[in-house]
Amino acid sequence: MTMPMPLDQFVRLPRLLRAEIVDGLASALDVVAGVAAPSHRFLRHQWFAAALKAYGGQAQTLLVNAEQLPALALPIVSAGPAWLRLAMVPGSYWPFRSFPLAETAGAEVLEAALAMLANQVNALRIGPVYDDDPAAGPLIEAARAQGWVALERTIAQTFLLDMAALSAERTWPRASTLRKNRYHEKQLAALGRLDWKFLSASDWPYACETLEIIERASWISERTSGADAKFTASGHGIFWRALAEDPALAEMMRGALLSIGGKPAAFSFDLEVGALRYAIANSYDPAFAKHSPGKSLYYRNLANAMKNGTHVIDWGAGDSGYKSVIGAAPGPMIRDWLLLRPGLPSRLAPVIKLMWRGR
Repeated sequence: MTMPMPLDQFVRLPRLLRAEIVDGLASALDVVAGVAAPSHRFLRHQWFAAALKAYGGQAQTLLVNAEQLPALALPIVSAGPAWLRLAMVPGSYWPFRSFPLAETAGAEVLEAALAMLANQVNALRIGPVYDDDPAAGPLIEAARAQGWVALERTIAQTFLLDMAALSAERTWPRASTLRKNRYHEKQLAALGRLDWKFLSASDWPYACETLEIIERASWISERTSGADAKFTASGHGIFWRALAEDPALAEMMRGALLSIGGKPAAFSFDLEVGALRYAIANSYDPAFAKHSPGKSLYYRNLANAMKNGTHVIDWGAGDSGYKSVIGAAPGPMIRDWLLLRPGLPSRLAPVIKLMWRGR
């Protein structure tokens, strides 16, 4: 009878790995996004294609297959003069600029990616990303272990609203908040019929036109250059409209809209990935500001999200005051990273660090 091999004599064969860089955005992005951490499953092919369409650039994709299955897909575009060989991960700045990495990917996948990357670039920018980013974090850790230098630049503090906890406590919204909202809604109704609508997949990209009307009337156009507006041509309108070309991403796009007397008055816009919602934008027409249409709409939007199974609202950075009042708590920090490959780029890190943090 054949005896089983003792464990101390068992030799584990290395996983079959293949790393390559292909021109353009690889179709494998959708495959890897589908097996990435749930928070990163919106990082599909069209997410990066929309970024290239809106912000420019010619992409390549670093692919790593493990056991013949795509495990890592890292899109990169050139940054700065070609002779510097600098690259960055493209995408929208919000929620973050990361890349899809299979949840089951091991250290060898990251090591293979870095070995390929070192032959291609002198430096790679990843970010802004969260401190707990499940793709960028492991890649940065692996890069350091292989002699890369990782320079970081702190961007901001995030805020998270634990909807599951609020639902369990059954104390949200507070009775006083509901009374105030009812009062404001009564005043708004005196100006015209109130129409509350929740937007989903079939509404995009057409609803972007309505949200743009509100943004053009809002403070973001009046008091700023409008570059941060999400739906205008001078802002990020091309990007968010292009996302809806992918039915899977259109399914993740969520909105809430208030019209008063047929006139668009306020909106909320989110990206929903499973039980997590990224709050992308909120805006209102200042003609109705006296009676807080944005606040009333957002509480309705949160209640709708809770009803439909959302556990966490990721509010990103900024405006900590009203977010704290609603119940949000500080989340991970957002940072921008610059990875310098071993060799001359790493040796120049002290000088590059001064320029990087001074930007």
